[in-house]
Amino acid sequence: MKLRQPRPLLADGTVDIDRWIKRVADNRSQEQIQLIRKACEFAKEYLDRGLEMAEILHDLGLDAATVAAAIAYNHAYNNNSPTREKPILNDIERSLGQEVVSLVAGLQKLHSLPTQKITQSENLRRMLLAVVEDVRVVLIRLAEHTCEMHALVNGHEKFRRQLAQESLDIYAPLANRLGIGQLKWELEDLAFRFLEPITYKHIAKLLDERRTDREDYINRVILQVEKALQPQGIEPEISGRAKHIYSIWKKMQRKGVGYNEIYDVRGIRILVSNIHECYATLGAIHSIWQPIPKEFDDYIANPKDNGYRSLHTAVVGPEGRALEVQVRTHEMHAQAELGVASHWRYKEGGSPDLGYEAKLANLRQILKWQEAFATEKGDKESDAMLHAEVFRDRVYVLTPKGKVIDLPEGATALDFAYHVHTEIGNRCRGVKINGKIVPLTKPLKSGDQIEVLTAKAGGPSRDWLNPQLGYLKTARARAKAHQWFKRQDKDQNISEGRDALDRELKRLGVRNLNFEALAHQLKFPKVDDMLSALGGGDIRVAQILHAVQVLAPPILKKIPPVKAAAKEKKASEVDIRVAGVGNLLCQMARCCKPVPGDEIIGYITVGRGVSVHRKECANVLEAGERNQNRLIEVEWGGKGKLQNQYTVEVAIHAFDRQGLLRDISFVLANEHVNVVAVNTITSKKENTADFRLKIEVSGIEILGKIFSKIQQLPNIIEIKRVD
Repeated sequence: MKLRQPRPLLADGTVDIDRWIKRVADNRSQEQIQLIRKACEFAKEYLDRGLEMAEILHDLGLDAATVAAAIAYNHAYNNNSPTREKPILNDIERSLGQEVVSLVAGLQKLHSLPTQKITQSENLRRMLLAVVEDVRVVLIRLAEHTCEMHALVNGHEKFRRQLAQESLDIYAPLANRLGIGQLKWELEDLAFRFLEPITYKHIAKLLDERRTDREDYINRVILQVEKALQPQGIEPEISGRAKHIYSIWKKMQRKGVGYNEIYDVRGIRILVSNIHECYATLGAIHSIWQPIPKEFDDYIANPKDNGYRSLHTAVVGPEGRALEVQVRTHEMHAQAELGVASHWRYKEGGSPDLGYEAKLANLRQILKWQEAFATEKGDKESDAMLHAEVFRDRVYVLTPKGKVIDLPEGATALDFAYHVHTEIGNRCRGVKINGKIVPLTKPLKSGDQIEVLTAKAGGPSRDWLNPQLGYLKTARARAKAHQWFKRQDKDQNISEGRDALDRELKRLGVRNLNFEALAHQLKFPKVDDMLSALGGGDIRVAQILHAVQVLAPPILKKIPPVKAAAKEKKASEVDIRVAGVGNLLCQMARCCKPVPGDEIIGYITVGRGVSVHRKECANVLEAGERNQNRLIEVEWGGKGKLQNQYTVEVAIHAFDRQGLLRDISFVLANEHVNVVAVNTITSKKENTADFRLKIEVSGIEILGKIFSKIQQLPNIIEIKRVD
């Protein structure tokens, strides 16, 4: 963690502004220094936090207006009372100018609601919006949060952990996204100190105990590197690389190794003049020490998404010790430490930076995709996708012509197709990775070469919008597929929505569903509006199934499990309500095995109480024709609280292949579904296999999810529920 000097004080204990200003006066004009001085005079009642923030921003190379805004903000925060005659912003504008007041106002927006009322996703979204409006606002907020973390030493334990977790979840990843490694490492180490104090102290002690030995070793290494580079005329700037406790711990966790097996505990950083010298230096390093396999990364040829560029290698250095080496130019080093602040476009005389503009354009697009994808305010899936798009690690893949495309980690081959071009994504029918045809759901790995196979016409499948099936993982691709369906003719959407719903309900054995009630439950005025939304991709089948369960609430209620040999129970015990009658014995019919959500009817048996059947059960219909007076209205009750399991019989028809039953069992195991019985019949003549499975599920929604996943397995022809 970076240690900062205490502020200079006068004899009366107040800050010596003249001496402090010398700390932030480097490369600034007299006019800029005067603006910072005015800010100090304006905020003299609340200087401590403001000056601490200002020093952080000065170290990042920010302009005078940003430094002044940081100083003025703390004063504004403590004086912005509703009872005040004149808003504090008016005073700031009059004293410090429009640019400063604009930055302070932007920071106030980020604090406009009490912290406990803001979700982390909303906090993130606000900061991203501030980034695309004026990234300096977010840089001030990052500086403020860093100061808050430093002040946590004497804070309440619960508050410390909450703020530390926010550092790891939002602020450090955001600093990383903006390329500000200097703040990223500081925030991560501070957060780790409060979240895992024992582990933090243990690693810190190991580092401290070996500091003298490590420094002597690094000095000897530097001399050898300088000697090796002399014949090539390279004059490097070499230093020992800073050790970050959180990164050491993460690497220990990721690799499952101890402290002694972490290669970059001992490391050097070599700064040279140009890219040619970077690779020449790398060659010299590998000529004097043996490289460690799989420990080389070329971030110059393949920069990280935040713009980070450098060569990383690990070698077996002197005395057989592992040594990490980073090689980069001075410009790359400034970018790595300061990110967007390293080439601040607001500095006087500076021209707009195209890379900086591209970052802002990318963030604007991410926000646009997230907004388009969100189906309702606070949609958790949308929030998760926003966080993943912004902070997830990246994979770097190649087009057939060798162009590098970077995508979020976990992106699929179909995501790649949409990234190349919208029409290529819409017409994608297959993908080759490294020359082999793979499923569209295949996650990509760095270095993969991708070839997209397209049809001359056509569009995406609605299955692509189903997150359970795993076709599309990026907001960009899902928004594009979603928009394609919205553009289609409404009549066609109604027709296709009806077909999709009928097909799913038939497959799940749900009959005689009241579509008007279903549309009302989903807040559509008409059934056609609901079907059009389903056909157009605005809602998904999974949402329909959830609404089906809401229409039949007991599907999620506590109902005793029904086994093949279930004992007779009272209606109240199995949560079945018998119309007009109480305390009747009740049992689930073995012939049709009803589950919550099915429409049911009761049949009064002789001496065994009421037998509960699905309304379409052939046995009860036949018996009812002979004894109509024995049929009785029953319904699912709703008193219980805990979810329970119900036996359902499922038929699967597929082309036979080795490992098919194993793959089906794997899907069921992943969804924690218990298999009661399995029966398999194979036909060698037709090369088919038919499975009958008895499984235990809690309701129709989970059954639909299982069906969707099994349907995606290779060779599956049909899956449906059977009586």
